[in-house]
Amino acid sequence: MIKNLLERLESVPATLVGGICLLLSFLLPKMGVALPIDPAWITLVISGLPLLFSAVRKLCHNRGISKISSALLISIAMIAAIAIGDLFAAGEVAFIMAIGEILEDLTTGRAKRGLTKLIALTPTQGRRLTDDGEELIAAADIREGDILRILPGETVPVDGVIVSGETSVDQAVLTGESLPVDKGVGATVFCGTINRFGAIDIRATRVGENNSLQKLIRMVKEAEDNKAPTARIADRCASWLVPVAFLIAVITGLVTGNITRAVTVLVVFCPCALVLATPTAIMAAIGQAARHGIIIKSGEALEKMGKVDTVAFDKTGTLTYGRPEVCDCVPLDDTVTADTLLSLAATAESKSEHPLAKAIVTCAKNRKLTLLESDSFAMTAGMGVAAQIAGSTVACGNEAYLQKTGVELNETARHTAAQLRSQGKVLIIVAENGNAIGMVALSDVLRPEAAQMVDRLSNMRTETVLLTGDNALTADHFAKQAGIHDVHAELLPEQKVACIMSRQAKNHTVCMVGDGINDAPALKTADVGVAMGTMGSDIAVEAADIALMGDDLSKIPYLKRLSVATVRTITFSIALSMLINLLAVLLSVLGLLTPTTGALVHNAGSVFVVLIAALLYDRKFE
Repeated sequence: MIKNLLERLESVPATLVGGICLLLSFLLPKMGVALPIDPAWITLVISGLPLLFSAVRKLCHNRGISKISSALLISIAMIAAIAIGDLFAAGEVAFIMAIGEILEDLTTGRAKRGLTKLIALTPTQGRRLTDDGEELIAAADIREGDILRILPGETVPVDGVIVSGETSVDQAVLTGESLPVDKGVGATVFCGTINRFGAIDIRATRVGENNSLQKLIRMVKEAEDNKAPTARIADRCASWLVPVAFLIAVITGLVTGNITRAVTVLVVFCPCALVLATPTAIMAAIGQAARHGIIIKSGEALEKMGKVDTVAFDKTGTLTYGRPEVCDCVPLDDTVTADTLLSLAATAESKSEHPLAKAIVTCAKNRKLTLLESDSFAMTAGMGVAAQIAGSTVACGNEAYLQKTGVELNETARHTAAQLRSQGKVLIIVAENGNAIGMVALSDVLRPEAAQMVDRLSNMRTETVLLTGDNALTADHFAKQAGIHDVHAELLPEQKVACIMSRQAKNHTVCMVGDGINDAPALKTADVGVAMGTMGSDIAVEAADIALMGDDLSKIPYLKRLSVATVRTITFSIALSMLINLLAVLLSVLGLLTPTTGALVHNAGSVFVVLIAALLYDRKFE
């Protein structure tokens, strides 16, 4: 009941009512209007009670110096002002604090829907094989050692090992790889991944809470729970502010014998500007970032971004576009041109749903090549396709598939294939009537701004790291193109988290930039998580502190400069407001200010804070 009451009193509408009542308390006496009850009492109830409750709760429950909070000093000043009958001064400091709380709540809220969406990926049932055939059972009822059948398009319900069949598995949920991975007997499959093509039977190895997807969910939850919020500046200052205010007020009262001067000292010492400095500057910075297509979800992340000295990048969908494109057509027969090779491959692959096949067909159409009609199309899941085209048998696939059809590569062809693979490319070998006639190489595409962005970060003395689930050759190739020297490849989500934590243990402040579901634990674990908002998964965007809605990596250096400017603005605002407060204290001790005029003078600092923050909104950082 008390909690609900406090929440209503702290709401925006209630605070607005308090502000109106405070204004009436100041204006009506000057207009000669007298009311039975001073309207400032309403302000004190609305804005003062939550402060008083907060101060008492921290005194009772917090340990050590954390018992002393900014709410304690405000409450003391408020009670002292009431005691001498200056209700306006009491209501004014309470109202300013309430405004600060609302602004801070607006800038520090963080959505937690990402974990809910991740949990929703958990498979609910599996297809178990028994002596009597197949049966659908709940995923929770699957036991280690059970044999399960996974049909094309179905989600793998548990971790397991393939005992029969071949297929291609989409493992993006765990590794972030852009292409399905070919799997055969003896290969491991993971819970939550998707079987794309062939039917397979697997033996369950890790079930229930032990499977890979549940481990991913636990990592996201633990990272969220372990991330302690940054203490408010006003509360960090309260440990010395409260004793100093008390000491000066007591000395003033004893020396002058004037209790009003002592109360005025307490009023002008109230940390209103401290409460306003951070949220107003952060709101201005968040507003500017939004104009550049960047969504910043917490003030804490914006503050930390300026301290980042290490930026870790995922590869697929982050440094690259995350889609395969044809990059090379290499004929192995002098009678075959590159266009002929691509046309044949596209014709053979035109009836396949594999992402590589679609990329080849798209490339051929973009080059306006002629695609013929194919007959007798056949696909071997995870290996390749074969078709009859204009009386010839054309086969397209990996080297193992072609060997099965009796096609052998000569030494020159093997050397060419090795060179292309060393560049991180995927090969589709094309054979006609049993003879290899060429290779079509496909690769992901590096974002054009990636290299310049890495160079700018290097100039800002910020280290860059590549953390990817992709294979080492591909990772090294793209890292070299981007100018990144520290590369960690073939990582599972928990290994990405471990890499980030190892740097944090060495007192590095780490920013993680990613786009996939598999990046969610790393985004949560990093000091600052940045998600690619357009290409990225909803779960990655929800897990991150910042989202790049235009997927423009050049905004990473801009974010760092914006953060540094924001922190400097906050520091300057606090210094200026404290200087004004110190002058107000001196005037209060000399008796030149009353609690009411003191409250108005010290709030000049709050006004300056807001004006300085407004300047941040229009500052140029490009």
